[in-house]
Amino acid sequence: MRNIWILIAISLCLSCSQETKEKPINDVEESSFGDQQNTNKGGLIIIGGGKRPQSLLKRIIKESGIDKKGYGMVLPMSSIEPDSANWYAIRQFEELGYTNIFGLDYDSINGYRQRQIDSLKGASLIYISGGDQRKFMDRISGTSIGNIIRERYASGSIIAGTSAGAAVQSRRMITGDERKHPEYHPTYRHLETENFDWTEGLALVDGVIIDQHFVKRSRYNRLLTAIMTFPDEIGAGIDESTAMYIRGDSVEVLGESQVIIFKNTARESNQKDGKLGSKGITLDIYLPGEKFPLK
Repeated sequence: MRNIWILIAISLCLSCSQETKEKPINDVEESSFGDQQNTNKGGLIIIGGGKRPQSLLKRIIKESGIDKKGYGMVLPMSSIEPDSANWYAIRQFEELGYTNIFGLDYDSINGYRQRQIDSLKGASLIYISGGDQRKFMDRISGTSIGNIIRERYASGSIIAGTSAGAAVQSRRMITGDERKHPEYHPTYRHLETENFDWTEGLALVDGVIIDQHFVKRSRYNRLLTAIMTFPDEIGAGIDESTAMYIRGDSVEVLGESQVIIFKNTARESNQKDGKLGSKGITLDIYLPGEKFPLK
């Protein structure tokens, strides 16, 4: 009888160990807004899509220091036409007189050239173009690119991205889809449980879910759904031709329009018959030139 109890105890221990090992990354302890200090030495310039005004491009150049030395790299993998994405991204800097911006060549069949991946390790600026954020994450899967981007941010480089290149900077990355309503619509028409669709992003900014083209495309329902689904997260809606510039725990609004910040201050939500509800959600609208803490 004693041996039987020993076997049962061992079985239970192994079961607990297995559950811990198989716990999804999204259930592992992570930071929420205000919980941790940002110790990265670099900066994030997260652009909500649309046209990039010259003032915004000049700020990217200045903050990255490539007007004095170093170089920038464009990552075009969000686009269905990476070569064109490279050309347009590089051209916007060339029109300002800067020729030290280079594109990473991506071939859907042959992948990447190792020497180009290695060149990312020395880039003062990494610029992620627009397109489909899921495509970007799929195309860097199994490579060292994600880790290199995070290392460059930690070491002092500027990581800039527009549209899809903005979305990928979150840990919980918006895909644009609705789980309950597979037909595509540019904005959510519902505030429902189990509807927010997301996947893993680069996790450059943790505790913040980023949405782009925000005011232009009225994506309020989508971001509200996100912060009611994950009430510990901040929702950051960035309009077109506008950017959040994150340095440490401070944010500055760059460009021409607004940044909308939602916070679920109660850090909870409720539901009834599949509908989401919450109390104490705050909304702040920041204008170009304004600064605020990312807390």
